[in-house]
Parts: sequence; C-alpha cells; structure tokens
Amino acid sequence: MSNANRSQMILGPTFEEMLHPETIDPHIRNRALKALKEDPLDPINFYNITWKNAQNQIYYVVVPKVLTGVDANIVLLYGMEFPTGSHKVGATYSILMEKVVRGEIDPFFHTLVWPSTGNYGIGGAWAGCRMGFDSVVILPEEMSQERFDMIHDFGGRAIATPGCESNVKEIYDKAKELKAENPEKVRILNQFDEFGNYRFHYYVTGNTLVELTEQIHTQGIGNGHASAFVSTMGSSGTIAAGDRLKEVFPNCRIIGAEPIQCPTLISNGYGGHDIQGIGDKHVTWIHNVMNMDAMVAVDDIESKQGLQLLTSEPGKTHLKRIGMAPQSIEQFSRIFGISGVANLLCAIKAAKYFDMTAEDTLFTIATDHAGRYRSVLQNMEQTYGAMDEQKAMVIHEKVLLGVKTDWVQEGTHTIRKQWHNLKYYTWVEQQGKTVEELNETRRPRFWDLQKEKVLESDQLLQEWRKKQEG
Repeated sequence: MSNANRSQMILGPTFEEMLHPETIDPHIRNRALKALKEDPLDPINFYNITWKNAQNQIYYVVVPKVLTGVDANIVLLYGMEFPTGSHKVGATYSILMEKVVRGEIDPFFHTLVWPSTGNYGIGGAWAGCRMGFDSVVILPEEMSQERFDMIHDFGGRAIATPGCESNVKEIYDKAKELKAENPEKVRILNQFDEFGNYRFHYYVTGNTLVELTEQIHTQGIGNGHASAFVSTMGSSGTIAAGDRLKEVFPNCRIIGAEPIQCPTLISNGYGGHDIQGIGDKHVTWIHNVMNMDAMVAVDDIESKQGLQLLTSEPGKTHLKRIGMAPQSIEQFSRIFGISGVANLLCAIKAAKYFDMTAEDTLFTIATDHAGRYRSVLQNMEQTYGAMDEQKAMVIHEKVLLGVKTDWVQEGTHTIRKQWHNLKYYTWVEQQGKTVEELNETRRPRFWDLQKEKVLESDQLLQEWRKKQEG
C-alpha cells in the first residue's frame, strides 16, 4: 500500500479503546455517539464498537429467575447496540484493522471476501465498505432475507451458496473459486481462522465480563466470581471470552453449545438446522478446544419458540402474568435473536447440570436482535399456528422451565483431544493447513502468543495515527 493511500485509510479504535471507550478522544467519541443514531453509515461509527454506552455502562441484563426457573444468576451481554446491530462487527473490524496496520491489504486494490452465515458477513459489508473496500459476502441461501438485505444496504455484494447454516464447506468452496479467478486481487477474510476475531473477544468481550463480574457483585448478585461462560459456536470467536474469564477466575467453566440437529463436537454429528449463526458442522481453527470444560446442545425449534415467546404480544402478556417487569419485557423483545435464545437455554441447562446455586453466575451473549428474524417468525406462525396466551404458557413451561440435562458432554482430557482432532478434516484435508500447524494449536503457548498480539496491534495502530497526523 502506498503512503498516499495509507494516509487516506479510515481506521477506528484500538482494542484498548474498544474495551474502554472513555479513553477515546472526547471530540471523536462525541461525534461517534451522535452518528450512531443520525448517520449509521458514517465511518466515525467505528468508535462505537464497544460493549459500553455513552455513559460507559455495559450493555447487559440479569435474566429474571421467573423466566429461567433456576437459582443461579444468568447474566447476558447483548450486541444489538453495536453499529450493525450485532457484536460480530467487532470481529470484522478487528481483523481488518490488524491487516491494514500491517500493510497486508489495500482498499484501493483488494477485494475482500467474507465467508459467513450471516452476522459476520453483515459486519464485513459494513466495516469493509466504510474503509473503502470492495466487499463480497458469501452465505448460505437459506439464511434470513433480512441478512441479505442488510449486506446490500451496507454497500456489499452477496453470493448465496446452497444449503443452510451448517453448509459451510460450500461457502469455503466458493471463496476458493473467487480466489482462484484473481489471486492477486482477492483477499479472503475467514472468520473461522482469522485470529483478529479471537483477540476481539478474548480481550474486549472477556475483560468486559471481568469488569461486569465485579460490578454485579456490588449489587448483591453472585459471589464475585464467574462460574461459567456459555456460548454457542459459529466461528467460535465469542467463546474466546471464556479464555480470559478462566485466567481471572480459574474455576470458571467454559461451556460450548451447538444444535441437537448438528452435534458436531458432541458426537461427530452433522445435519441441517436453523439456529442462524452457530453450528457450522466443523471445528474452527481459532477455537481453543483444549481449554473447554463441557459441550451442551439445544433444539433449534425450541430456540425459535423461545423467540416467539419473548417477541409476540401473547407471549409478553404471559411474561407480565408471571411477574416480569414491563420494562424488562419490552427490552427482552428487542435484544434476543434465535442464537441468543439458544444461549439462554444452554445456560439454564448448564446451571441445572452442574447444580449451580444463587452464589453462581453464568455469563452468556445475545449476538443480534429480533429484527433480523421477522421472516423466520412469520414462517413459524405459518407452520405451527398463531401464538396465543395458552401456547405462550406451554412454551415457557416446556422450553425454558422444562430444560433437561440431556445432551451434555463434559470435557475430560480425552474428550478435549477428540474435539481437537476434528479440526484435521476441515483444516488439513480441505484448507491446506499442515499437521504440524494443527498440533501447535494444542499447546497453551500457541494461544498465549495470539493474546500477546493485542498489544502489538494497538501499538501499530498508534504508529499509524502518528503518520497520518504527520
């Protein structure tokens, strides 16, 4: 990239500034906060990539126990306040930022290809186009129409590949095809093996949860420790937050989750499902499986029924009847998508299986929001009939209060090695990694080196800014 081009590049915050937005230059921060509502396509919105609001308060909710039926505290970060409506934009920005400051990509030349099942691709279209890149998103044709619409609205191009959420090989194959057509121009930014994704969640999401653990303890919630981090896995970026929590709270369990319809880690399973954004039928390169403590699985239909409960008017009436505050009911109707409900169900399952009490706190994530699934909810109503108060009560009792402790697999050393070994089939046989590279990912030092690059990237970005000012 030439110096002239570098000076015109638009970049945003460091990892540290994403974690602590109060450290951003106040003039820039105020401009960004204003643009978040008034001009969401303004690149200044890069500075809104954070888990905190204008008052530097974390976006979270403590899930009411009347909803979950368990004594343990389930605390949920929600991502709908990020610039694209999903925290996945944090991963796309971080990957882009790291490559730009290292001179690996040039918006005046390269076309970026974003293999995705939805939110990552949306984030790639938003972040890539804000930096001036030609951005192409590849995702399965059965993803919600809202996903395709947002990619277009953000300035990206979408290519639909055959299948549903779990048809990731087809996405990889299309990305390879595009690369082969123009190898010098095309750059594939694969969320499944780009460690900027891992670093965003390890450092920004993980340390946000460390801060939140102390914050809620001062409010009388929990014992001041994180008992578990529960996350469904698509790219397996988000679950990296558990690596940071376990460093601070060594007894914290990292619990991964996937659909019963596609239990890849639990039983080498396969199949189609509709928890969009997770369960991609392979173990990703950036997934530190040797640090995992358990896997759980939930049903995709139940996850969608849970979203119906939280978003429909009869469902809201039922939630009011059981004692949820009206303000919480309205908030929950906005901040959950299908995978967020799946995360909630998995957290309930983990709390029951591990006999957690009111002293325990489990953290999980709501990736996006209900607005991305209106077409899915309409299809649910056409398939299963309209929601009424009786059905809402049944769904609450069966799907949430009735969560069972089946489909749980604890991570013994032998099981962890099995999880790790599944990487071979995607990454060595299909994607060109070597066995030696694969073996390295079993070693703790490999992951320590990835974490250390947070500081390196921040320093490079600071140097970049100085050159621009010069």
